[in-house]
Amino acid sequence: MSTPVLFDLPGPKARARIRIGTIVGALLIAGIVAFVLIRLNGNGQLDPQRWAILTDPRSGVPQALGEALLRTLQVAAVGMVLATALGLLLAVGRLSDHAWVRAPASTFIEFFRAIPLLVVIFALYFVLPKFGLEISAFAALTGGLVLYNSAVLAEIFRAGILSVDRGQREAALGLGMRKSQVMTLVLLPQAVRRMLPVLVAQLVVLLKDSSLGFIISYFELLRQARSLVEFFVPRFGNEYTFQIYVAAGLIYIMINVLLSQLAKYIERRTRRNKKAAAVHELPGVEDGPTGTPSRTGLSTTTT
Repeated sequence: MSTPVLFDLPGPKARARIRIGTIVGALLIAGIVAFVLIRLNGNGQLDPQRWAILTDPRSGVPQALGEALLRTLQVAAVGMVLATALGLLLAVGRLSDHAWVRAPASTFIEFFRAIPLLVVIFALYFVLPKFGLEISAFAALTGGLVLYNSAVLAEIFRAGILSVDRGQREAALGLGMRKSQVMTLVLLPQAVRRMLPVLVAQLVVLLKDSSLGFIISYFELLRQARSLVEFFVPRFGNEYTFQIYVAAGLIYIMINVLLSQLAKYIERRTRRNKKAAAVHELPGVEDGPTGTPSRTGLSTTTT
């Protein structure tokens, strides 16, 4: 059986054009980077003395950025756990056969998916106190991240569950399993394995969205960087502004790169086990004597 071709392989001329375009693009990017570095060097921004403040404990900058990083990770960790748990419950509720469960879950998901995250955080921090409910900046930021991302994750979970072959559900029900058992023992394990890369990608977005704590004066990484700039400007002017913001940006980049690598690792693992998992998921499939999958009761001998 031939494999369907989605696109034509490039010929010699096309490969040459691609190679030339790659070289031109690389040279263009290198030129832009060189231009930026020359301008920064001309303004004295690359002076080692300016960058030394990021590693000098006497300046207090490393300690402040480290504490802000811990606060950022704290918000992200709590938000990830709660948003994932709530998103799973919402996805199961939206797939429920009972309208009194499905309707509230669907309303919650569509409502918080439609509202910008910034508005949710503002409402929790500034509107709730008017009704006598005072909450901290940490709770407002975490609550906003949980409400918004749980709605997004619910749709990811729902899509993953619906991607499982319908025969899996029907076979499990035919064996006498309850609906709750079908969901927890048959559908969810397969769905989670399929949607893990997308799930991790959404959690990366959640981590980056924690920088919105800046607007409610929660001292996460970005707000702490701004505070350090405001502290140094009266004493040294804008001498260290660029360096502090670059340091905060690099920390965000390193964290997101680590999470992205985790997503790629999970994707490789799931792709590696995809063939074996597909065999065990099918009802009535066993391994033949030579290790090749065969239907129970069907001969593997071909003429």
